[in-house]
Amino acid sequence: MGLVSEPVDLVDEPVSRKGNSVATAGWIMGASLLLSRVLGLVRNAVMTSQFGLQLDADSYQLAATIPDMIFMLIAGGGLSSAFIPVFSEYIYTDREEDAWRVFSVVVTLCSIVVSVLVGIAWWFAPQIAGFMCADKTINVIGYTMPADLLMRPRVAELGRIMLPAQFAFIVGSVLLGTLYARKRFLGPGLAPNVYNVGIIIGAVIGGTSNLGVAGMAWGALFGALIGNLALPCTFMIGRGGWFRPSLDFRAPGVNKFFNLLLPVILGFSLPSVCALITQKFAGSYAEGTNTVLAISNNLMMAPLGVFGHSLALAAFPVLSQFFAQQRMDMYRDQVSKTLRTTIYLSMPASAILFALAPQVVNLANGYGKAEPDKLADAAAALQVLALAIWAWCMQPILMRGFFSIHQTARPIIIGTIMTGLFIALCYLGGMTHFGYLVLPAATNIAAILLVISLYFALEKQVGKLDGKGILLTLAKSLVGSVVMAGLAYGIFSVLPAHMGKKFLFLSFMIVFCVVGWVYFFITRALGMPETDYLSRAMDKMGKKIKRA
Repeated sequence: MGLVSEPVDLVDEPVSRKGNSVATAGWIMGASLLLSRVLGLVRNAVMTSQFGLQLDADSYQLAATIPDMIFMLIAGGGLSSAFIPVFSEYIYTDREEDAWRVFSVVVTLCSIVVSVLVGIAWWFAPQIAGFMCADKTINVIGYTMPADLLMRPRVAELGRIMLPAQFAFIVGSVLLGTLYARKRFLGPGLAPNVYNVGIIIGAVIGGTSNLGVAGMAWGALFGALIGNLALPCTFMIGRGGWFRPSLDFRAPGVNKFFNLLLPVILGFSLPSVCALITQKFAGSYAEGTNTVLAISNNLMMAPLGVFGHSLALAAFPVLSQFFAQQRMDMYRDQVSKTLRTTIYLSMPASAILFALAPQVVNLANGYGKAEPDKLADAAAALQVLALAIWAWCMQPILMRGFFSIHQTARPIIIGTIMTGLFIALCYLGGMTHFGYLVLPAATNIAAILLVISLYFALEKQVGKLDGKGILLTLAKSLVGSVVMAGLAYGIFSVLPAHMGKKFLFLSFMIVFCVVGWVYFFITRALGMPETDYLSRAMDKMGKKIKRA
């Protein structure tokens, strides 16, 4: 028996409200993704405090790549990106029955494929673990020995625990896609937060019991099943969705979905595999490097999730609707505005993380068994990654721009080329004397080139975007960001070098408020239109305070 409930009527929003709809959705997704990133930082802090930045933590990071390979093979995030435009087309052209038929076929097929791949990966987990650990060495009682001898069975065990979570991620991404397409963002916002809470609980239990780091793996499994499968099912049914097992590939829209999905499956786009490739190359450096790079990458991902992914997810269903209704002038305007807003918000984040990387890493991860020298390494990696945060934040918007016009081949081909360049840079960097920092540097180069390539490729498909406005936003945001970052660095340079975590946190809150206002007033003085929304929000808040 399938999941069935009575369908509800979907009312199309007036065109005049589209901008506000995207802005409101952006705030909702931004808030939920901010919470997710905060929980992600808490997760890492608990992990490093319980297990340090050595063999156990590295084992968990490498083990996570085993299930990640399944996610990558079934297109990962591209699955929902191929599904949402097709689903949206039927929803917004009054063919809701066809939309749910496509959904049923996609979920049924994904369930079968992911179950088979999880079984294969579970069987070959020791071999996959051996490949990931092959280049790593550790020091044991003064002797250097291959880490493979100790890590391989541990990585395989942890990977096998987490593998079933991929069923929840992949099938759940389609379930969440139905909510995104209908502009319902609460369910998608909760999913990653429940997942992170599961890992945090698992880390605490594991660190205080015989489970050890395996507690994190079990926490990841249960967090994924609840957050990415059970909750989306509940929200989808509550919004009138239905599912009946089907492999009717002749159903309307199914061929279009597979045409969009096929390039994603065959391609290896940089955003999908960057972390996995980095973890592989990190294995050739010192013990703890996998965890060091994971920590710095997660800190970099905080603004990426809050500003890049939230605005991209919010704009995606609107862009898909504009394309379905052939309102391409509004489509181009929405892409340009979203890119400018993303740059305006992400550029100061880049500057602050570069200027205050040691303090940020210390506050986020300097607890328990975390080694000071490894924290310093993580801060150095974060400084390098911070230089390209603005580019990483633009990338998901441009990718959604392609997906919303039912094109996946072109961006995936571009992303695959950049992935090849990234691998080459990582390999060549290993021949230099710059150490592990060549990996985040290679990430930056590939990310910036990817964004430039995607931008001009999208223009060829949809027409001229507001390139001048985007460049002006980039330049003016850079000016304001440099000033605010310099001020923040100056303030912290006169504060005590070794302060307690509570005082450090309080200092961050005060400094962020001060430099945030500095950035706003500088960019306001430079005439940036992106400041208008914040001004209106403050005016409304002021009026409410006066009335109260």
